Amino acid sequence: MEASIRGKLERISERFTEITALLARPEVQADQGQYRSLSREYAQIEPVVERFSEFCVLEHEIDGAREMLGDPEMRELARDTLAQAEQRRDLLEPELQRLLVPPDPDDERNVFLEIRAGTGGAEAALFAGDLLRMYLRYAEVRGWRSETLSESIGEQGGYKEIICRISGRGVYSRLKFEAGTHRVQRVPQTESQGRIHTSACTVAILPEAEAIDDVDLGPTDLRVDTFRSSGAGGQHVNVTDSAVRITHLPSGIVVECQDERSQHKNRARAMSLLRARLLARLRDQQASAQALSRKLQVGSGDRSQRIRTYNFPQNRVTDHRINLTLYRLDELIEGGLDPLIEPLIQEHQAEQLATLAETEH
Repeated sequence: MEASIRGKLERISERFTEITALLARPEVQADQGQYRSLSREYAQIEPVVERFSEFCVLEHEIDGAREMLGDPEMRELARDTLAQAEQRRDLLEPELQRLLVPPDPDDERNVFLEIRAGTGGAEAALFAGDLLRMYLRYAEVRGWRSETLSESIGEQGGYKEIICRISGRGVYSRLKFEAGTHRVQRVPQTESQGRIHTSACTVAILPEAEAIDDVDLGPTDLRVDTFRSSGAGGQHVNVTDSAVRITHLPSGIVVECQDERSQHKNRARAMSLLRARLLARLRDQQASAQALSRKLQVGSGDRSQRIRTYNFPQNRVTDHRINLTLYRLDELIEGGLDPLIEPLIQEHQAEQLATLAETEH
């Protein structure tokens, strides 16, 4: 193992010991903000410390086995012990390097999923509906919860725009690379000549901000409007002004929520969405010069700015960022997204490892 990597692992182990002691202090336990922050850091570095401890034990076993090689009576046992220990060490070292990659602090957050129809008119709206169903089925498979905050129905079905909140374990870690422009190639139901049309939708994945995050939401910066929720009518038609629209005056960001019949609940969810958008804008500004951040940016909805293409006639999906093509669109569109998501995560980790190696030399 390189000395720089070992040094980093040793510093992490020292920090782990320090955090363990801090968490036991009454004054830290009384400060919920500090206690939460330290607990999160503890959970993040604990796997690294455990694996490094295992690695050190293996090194001691290897040293002991090499010393026994000089004893004729112990030589055969020493060879077996040495071979097994070296094999386990060689498997553990790359795992330790991966664990050294700094975790994304947002990975365990819930997200706001925003899908907007782009180029393609009515067909783009229908595709937005297909994407929504794909993500909601994926969420269901993973045991996540979803709720609609606002929607604008397309003229022939689907959605011009829809915003949902998805909550559960590791939601952002799995969905963050879905942000961008998604292109579809297929024959629309309204196409009498059987010609393939190309349409596009944009997807945004915003990590939900915590109330303690540094997002300035002064009351004088907000304009809150209430209005009557739109819906299909019937016995549950909303006859009160329960829908809420909040405008953040400094940035011009507007959010609304009309899913709940309670104005109080709609306001709380709209505020949460506003926090997420402001936090995302702040982080985008901070990361605008970094190449990795560009992969997570959402384009204008134009067909040329695409991260992924769904070709229905060929049952093909292509992710253009990693040049991955799968001929199983029927499975993916039904929520089986892991064959797309896993390679994206692995590629991102590989890039982070390469960056880590560069900074250590």
